[in-house]
Amino acid sequence: MTRFPTLEEIQSLEEALHRPEIRRCRKALETLLSDEFVEFGASGSVYDRTSIINLLLQERPGDACCLRAANYVLKPITDDAVLLTYEAERSHANGSRRNVLRSSIWKYDGLKWQMFFHQGTIRD
Repeated sequence: MTRFPTLEEIQSLEEALHRPEIRRCRKALETLLSDEFVEFGASGSVYDRTSIINLLLQERPGDACCLRAANYVLKPITDDAVLLTYEAERSHANGSRRNVLRSSIWKYDGLKWQMFFHQGTIRD
């Protein structure tokens, strides 16, 4: 049986994916995202692991925006999977803002926790 992770452990992994230096590092992304990763984006697009990694690696420093996340909640799904939910607000350089409800499923592969699924739902 897998030890249930703390909110802080999973939140730290999630927030690593918010950081530009992680988003621009293929090795870090491949470590954090499971081979079966799928994302339902706030835009309505569906991304697999390869697609999202390639998109993140193409981000330029000027594409960066300020992301504030709050109200994290962690719930067990199975012995080796947890659901993390939270609220996020992205502020862009042009002054626009987007409020998004986010959810991620993290799975334990026997060695480490990896993101298996992510969804963003626009709240505006």
